[in-house]
Amino acid sequence: MYDVPYFKAGHPDEVLAYMQAHPFALICGVDTEGKPVATQVPLLFEKKADKLFLQGHFMKKQDHTDAFFRNPQVLAVFSGAHSYVSASWYENKQVASTWNYQSVQAAGKICFRDEDFLHRLLTRLTETFEAPGSPSLVQHMEPDYVQRMMQAIVAFEVEVLSIRHVFKLSQNRDPQSRANIISRLSEQEGDAREIAHAMDDKNKITS
Repeated sequence: MYDVPYFKAGHPDEVLAYMQAHPFALICGVDTEGKPVATQVPLLFEKKADKLFLQGHFMKKQDHTDAFFRNPQVLAVFSGAHSYVSASWYENKQVASTWNYQSVQAAGKICFRDEDFLHRLLTRLTETFEAPGSPSLVQHMEPDYVQRMMQAIVAFEVEVLSIRHVFKLSQNRDPQSRANIISRLSEQEGDAREIAHAMDDKNKITS
């Protein structure tokens, strides 16, 4: 991970909040032959004592699932909006252009769980991402259907052992250059505008 002191959050709670706001994470690992594997899944978060756990489920009989059974060391990558930043927006224009983004890497050990855990997990997932009262909540589905679907997936929990992050939001630029970047990105749509909002929030926190 790109790791320099000034591209950091001001408080650890900001890092966890970012992870929770971007729960569709990329989970990476290697199989017994050293071949890389990865998949993306939605995650839930739970604190037990002073430890953080990531919870989700995989489809069975997949290369990544088999690899994680054999090698429990995994890395979960949380990322969101990103945007090109032109050096033409800086006060000093004789420097390189760059890319602004935020990313968190949580390393840990994966453990597979039983069907009772899986059912509770699916219930929590639908309660988290569905609207209240939705017919797609687990408790509103036919139990036989839920049970059949559960046969194809397996629940897991990752005990987070370390967290690293980079919140690269032009903190190394002078105030006028940051204001210029925010203004230019705000004129665009999608990721660019989201990065502008993140930069603006960062300026408010550090000012």
